[in-house]
Amino acid sequence: MIRSIIFLFPFLALLSTAEELKVVSDNFKGDQQKGVSVFTGHVKITKGFDEMNASKITIYTDKSNKPSKYLAEGEVSFYIVTEQNEKYRGTAQTAVYLPNEGEYQFYKKVDLIRLDDYRRVKGDKVVVNTTYGHATAESANNEPVIMTFTLEDKKPKAKSPAK
Repeated sequence: MIRSIIFLFPFLALLSTAEELKVVSDNFKGDQQKGVSVFTGHVKITKGFDEMNASKITIYTDKSNKPSKYLAEGEVSFYIVTEQNEKYRGTAQTAVYLPNEGEYQFYKKVDLIRLDDYRRVKGDKVVVNTTYGHATAESANNEPVIMTFTLEDKKPKAKSPAK
C-alpha cells in the first residue's frame, strides 16, 4: 500500500507553540465538528524533537481547534525531550499525551529509558511530565516496577597480587 503524508487540518497547525505538527500514516479519517482525527497504519507523528509511532493515533481537539489529547495505540514507540532537555526513548502498548499539561502517560508493557544517564524503568504505567521533569511508575498484578541505573565506579579496582 502506498503510504501517504497527511498534514492535519489547518486548525491543528495552530498549536500553542510555533512548532510544526506532522503526521504520516497509511489512512486518515477526521470529523472536525466532533474534534477527532484518526490516523491508522504505520502512524508517525512528530512535533519539535518529540516523535511517536503506533498502529493508530487519535488526536482530539478542543473548542478552539487546538489538540487537547493524543491517544496512541498498538506497538507504540516514542522519543521525547523534556523542557529540562532530558531525553527519553521507549515502548508501550498505549500512550496518552496531554499537551496542556505537558504530560505523557504510557500503559502496558512500558519500557522507558532516560538516555542522558541510562536509567531504565519497566512497568505497566509510567507518567512523564515534560514541563516539571516529574516521573512516576506503577505496575499491575502485584508485579514489581523495575528500575535500572548505570553507575560509574569512581574507585580504581585493586589489582590482584602477582603470583
